[in-house]
Amino acid sequence: MRSFRSTLTLWYTVALAAAVLAFGLTVTVLQRRASEAAQQERLGRLTGRVANLLATRAIDGRGAIVDKTFGPTLRVDVLDQVAVTPGFVLVVGPTALALFGSPEVKHLPQSAQDTLRARIAGVRADRETFTIKLDASDYRFVADRVRHAGPDIFAVTVGEEALDPQVALERLGTSLLIVVPIILVFAVLVGWLLANRALRPVGRMIDELEAITDGRSLHRRFPAGGGPDPDELGRLANALNSLLARLETSFAAMRRFVADASHELKTPLTVMRAGVERALTDEKTSPDALVPLEETLVGVRHMTELVESLLTLARVDEGRMELHTVPVDLGDLLAEALETAQILGEQAGVAVTLETLSEPVVVDADRGRIRQLVMNLVTNAVKYTPAAGQVWLSLTTTNEAATITVRDTGIGIAPGDVGRVFDRFWRADLARSRTGERPGIGLGLSISKWIAEAHGGSIGVTSRPGRGTTFTVTLPRRGARPGQWVNLPVSTGSGHEKPGPVA
Repeated sequence: MRSFRSTLTLWYTVALAAAVLAFGLTVTVLQRRASEAAQQERLGRLTGRVANLLATRAIDGRGAIVDKTFGPTLRVDVLDQVAVTPGFVLVVGPTALALFGSPEVKHLPQSAQDTLRARIAGVRADRETFTIKLDASDYRFVADRVRHAGPDIFAVTVGEEALDPQVALERLGTSLLIVVPIILVFAVLVGWLLANRALRPVGRMIDELEAITDGRSLHRRFPAGGGPDPDELGRLANALNSLLARLETSFAAMRRFVADASHELKTPLTVMRAGVERALTDEKTSPDALVPLEETLVGVRHMTELVESLLTLARVDEGRMELHTVPVDLGDLLAEALETAQILGEQAGVAVTLETLSEPVVVDADRGRIRQLVMNLVTNAVKYTPAAGQVWLSLTTTNEAATITVRDTGIGIAPGDVGRVFDRFWRADLARSRTGERPGIGLGLSISKWIAEAHGGSIGVTSRPGRGTTFTVTLPRRGARPGQWVNLPVSTGSGHEKPGPVA
């Protein structure tokens, strides 16, 4: 799973690697420029020394430093002093005639020598620096005009092969191959430690938020940011604390309202129900009034069920709902529930089957609440199963748990709605009226979920549209072993019985 800590470490490593690369490139460029400047300075010193030597010897020899006996060339004693200068040394006359050339110059092809003489002959300033390509290589030269060595000498130049930038890049690459892996390993370790230390308070906040699972956990608070000027995490903690305080106040007010309203409505609803039932049994009641009275009674019963469910959930939210746990045989409980389920099935034309075990399956539970859970699931299964459909109840066990399964061949639940079935007031057939073909209030499954979890168990659902739905309730048990299936009679919805399926 991708985490912010890993992302932060990755970006820190990438940033450091980019910084190292930029640093290496910068150092390489600066070093190359420094080397070029040093080379130019060195060539300038050599060129100046040769020019000063020619000027000095011309003054001492009164200008006769060119020997024209065997062609124009420097005098032997002057030539010996110039020849000790390292590099490509060339002395030319006014017509670009070479008066002296070092062995390095003489080893160049004739075309390269001509190019070099022509370039020197074009020197106009006292000193010029230039780079030319000779013999497929770049050479850097510094040329000086010689103005005090007589009319036979025009300029002198000293040069050497220019620095190759490719060599500098290769050296940089070699250095980076050695240094960068070490730096990256160090960056990953340091980045992970820094990110872990920086995000540790955030991790504690996440743990606190995850611990707030419902309205009863809103009293939890984060350590407040210290001082009058807290850092970003302190400000975040203070903002979350303010938010939790407002939520706690809102939830408390909502729970009080629901509990008070539900409690206050119970008495008038009971009075209304008693009055309607008395009117229905009164011989003096007009036959024309019986139908509206029956409809009113249905509405009152529906309202009573809603108030009871809301009151139950309100007490659950406030933590005032207690369980009276006793040893309960789930097999007997399901057999009792089957009777009511078969009555519901007969009215809807749905067959109801129970598959239980031959031996007792005892759990510590609140018998009334477990029966309420089972009846909620069975009622839903019958309600959403078309006529001629089937509903199966089954009980299985392991050494640690007992599992109650309610499966039907009903309309099913859309994949996107499966995760919402336990939400309060949510119903699968939202397009239908709550008082229509499938009346309900959408609180039964929410209460069922609380009952299962309050007993240390769980409830789950799987469904396929048009293929039916399966609810699975798991409750903890001790010391039980799976037994053999026992077939109980099945209601077909028509008053006839037939054997149930064998698991």
